[in-house]
This record gives sequence, C-alpha cells and structure tokens, in this order.
Amino acid sequence: MPTSKDVALAAGVAQSTVSYVLSGKRPISDETRKKVEAAIEQLTYHPNAGARALASRRTRVIGLVIPFIPELHMASLMEFVSCIASTARQHDHDILLVTEDEGADGLRRVVGQQICDGLILMQVAGEDERLPVARALKVPVVLIGIPRDPSGLVCIDADFELAGQMAVHDLAAAGHSTIGVIAWQPEVVERQVNYVDRFVRGTNQAAKELGVKLIHVVGGTDVGTISRSVDEVLGRTTGQPAFIAPEGIVQEILLRALSARGLTPGTNVSVIGSASPALAELQPVPLSTIDLRPREVSRRAVQIICSLLESGSEGPHESLELVPPTITHRSSVIRPAKAKAS
Repeated sequence: MPTSKDVALAAGVAQSTVSYVLSGKRPISDETRKKVEAAIEQLTYHPNAGARALASRRTRVIGLVIPFIPELHMASLMEFVSCIASTARQHDHDILLVTEDEGADGLRRVVGQQICDGLILMQVAGEDERLPVARALKVPVVLIGIPRDPSGLVCIDADFELAGQMAVHDLAAAGHSTIGVIAWQPEVVERQVNYVDRFVRGTNQAAKELGVKLIHVVGGTDVGTISRSVDEVLGRTTGQPAFIAPEGIVQEILLRALSARGLTPGTNVSVIGSASPALAELQPVPLSTIDLRPREVSRRAVQIICSLLESGSEGPHESLELVPPTITHRSSVIRPAKAKAS
C-alpha cells in the first residue's frame, strides 16, 4: 500500500504537505492539492476506503441509526439492516451502525467527526428529538418512517394506511362482517411511531366504506393479554371470527391462543398477519400475510441517500415516498365455497 512518502514523491511535494492536504489543518493552494490528489489516485490502483476518503474527502460510509430496544421484534429489524447493508455495498458504500442511546448527540458526533457521509434513521417517532438536528445537518439524512411534521425531511416508509385498508377489504371479501384488530404491543404504541396510527386509520376507513364492524383490542407479548383480547373479539362476533395481526411477535402468540380455543385458521377462523414468506409457510396452516415489503423500503432508502450524495447538493432536502404493500394469500383465511355449477 502506498505511503504518504510515496504520494509526496509522486506529487513532487514535501511529505508534510501531503499530511496537510489530507488533514486540512493548513491552507493549501488548489494547484498543490490537485497534485496530491492526482498522486493518490495514481498510486491507489485498487483504492481502499481510507485512500478514497483522503482523495475525495468522503468516507463512503452511511450511518444507520437504529434502536436496539427489547420490545422490538429484532428479526424484523434485522431484515432491514441486512438489506440496507447489501444495497449499500452495491453502491460502493459501507454501513456504520449507530445505536440510539446517544439520541440527537449521536447524530452530531458521527457527522461532526466526519465518520460518515450521511445518515439513515430508523424507528422515527411522531415527535422525535433527533429531527431538529437532522434538518440542520449539512449531510443527507433519510428517514425510514414518517414523523408528524415531515417538512424539511426525506422520508420513506411502507404505506401502512393502504395496508390496513387492504387487510379489511380482503377479510370482508371472505364474508366477515366483524373483524378483530390486534394492536401493536403497548411499548411500541408508546413510542408514537406513526405507522401504528396510519395502519389503524386505514382499517377504520375501509371498515366505514364496507359497513364492517372492527373491534380494536390490546396487543402484547404475553399469552394472558392476547387471550383476553381474543376472548373479547369472540364474545362480540356473530358468525365466523376474523383477526388482523400486523405485528410479528403479537401474531405468533395470537395463533397459539386461537389453537387453545379449538380455532384453526382457514377452517373456523380467518387470520391475516405480517411475517416473512419463510415464517408464514412454516406455520401449521400457511399464513396469509400483509407484505409491507421491508426489503424494498430498505433498498429505496439507500438508493435515495446515494443519489443525494452523488448530486453533492447540501440540505435540507424534502420528499416523501410510500412503498405500496401487497397481500399474499395462503391458507389462513376462510374462503367462501364456490357456487356449484348448475
């Protein structure tokens, strides 16, 4: 690997000059700087991250600010992380994980120390303390999630409102006039991530249009809570019951609670959940799912921030993109018997 001495010889300057160009500690003329940068480029035939950062003043690193908190379904979260990392590599960038412990100060630190060129923020709350800092930073910031006030911010997320509408429409088409909606666990609701409100708003809108009765019940991570919620829905349902469970960890407990009551998805109860195709197929009855397309959301987040980085324009930037969900039909929803041919 070439050293600063090699670069100095190639550029015809003192080794200390190379150091000043790379560190920015002293003013250097444009002509000298260009000589040093050209020498770096010439000597670095297969440039590593450090050499490119020195030559371009960019780290080619994207900071991913992610909350590692107990109440989140980590398998779902890691699906985002995995796709963000692989997509970043396709765009010749690396990912630096930044935990949420530092809050807004963490954003200032990684940007102020020039550790990364831009930031992707996950699990954005409705009133998020990080947002004033995100708006003020001179580097691109992309939010996976939508705060209450998205002005001056670049946001991308799944269209949770449409997902709620689609789930209700699907169960209504299967003949259900009463549908139980199992909420996200209270810890997630308390974080005021607004995808919860958007999903509920979508279910309510579709139910009003279709004349369907919705029963919104509490979610949780313990069998007792979900059992009580299931019993409430069953006690207020006429005909065959139906459930929507948009959160993965809640849905797993729901299926166990239904089984304990002699209810089998697709036979005497309908269930639409949210799970990866692999997990949905592994259920005793393959689960019909709302696919919120986390991999597409992740890919688009990286594509957007890389586009902003390549354009070189300073913030703030503002845009909002929603990725439409899909419903994958498997076997957990009761389908009306086809009319016999006369």
